[in-house]
Amino acid sequence: MHVQEWLDSVPAVAVYAVVALVIGVESLGIPLPGEIVLVSAALLSSQHSGINPFVLGACATAGAVIGDSIGYAIGRKGGRPLLAWLGRKFPRHFSEGHVATAERSFEKWGMWAVFFGRFIALLRIFAGPLAGVLHMPYWKFLTANLLGGICWAGGTTAVVYYVGLVAEDWLKRFSYAGLAAAVLFGLASMLIVRRRARKVQMTQKEAEPVSAGD
Repeated sequence: MHVQEWLDSVPAVAVYAVVALVIGVESLGIPLPGEIVLVSAALLSSQHSGINPFVLGACATAGAVIGDSIGYAIGRKGGRPLLAWLGRKFPRHFSEGHVATAERSFEKWGMWAVFFGRFIALLRIFAGPLAGVLHMPYWKFLTANLLGGICWAGGTTAVVYYVGLVAEDWLKRFSYAGLAAAVLFGLASMLIVRRRARKVQMTQKEAEPVSAGD
């Protein structure tokens, strides 16, 4: 079942919980479609008054920050053996090449890698555990994690919600415009047909006396 259809079938409280849980688990380092779930829920909030976009954004932010923090703690405790274990469990996401790329990003950018990593699918999974493995000071990690979570979760919710409202309004206007165009087209067609029918009748009437005289 499509994600948005499934979310539409559950209560609003469940939507908030699912969004926070999926994003939180993804931030732990387990590949889940957190962004897809958030976008689907935000789009749904623009169509249903029962889902508050502010509450949705807050839940998504909480899931991102808490999940990343737990991932940081696990990475700090597990160290590189954890990355090796994740590579065996999720070779597509935690391959040696991906880990090396993420590690170079962290070593080069530090806190900025955590902040901007929230907007990149691969780094979003790596951010928490890898920051812990590399022993990044927690206050730096938490600052970047909190700001990144607010900007990503809140910003994504706001943008998708606004786009959803605009799209819905545009579709309504388009439907009314389409209906008006169809009515006008029908009237114009009817008038053209009637006009041609009258011309044919007039031509026939004018031709009848001529034929009688002959």
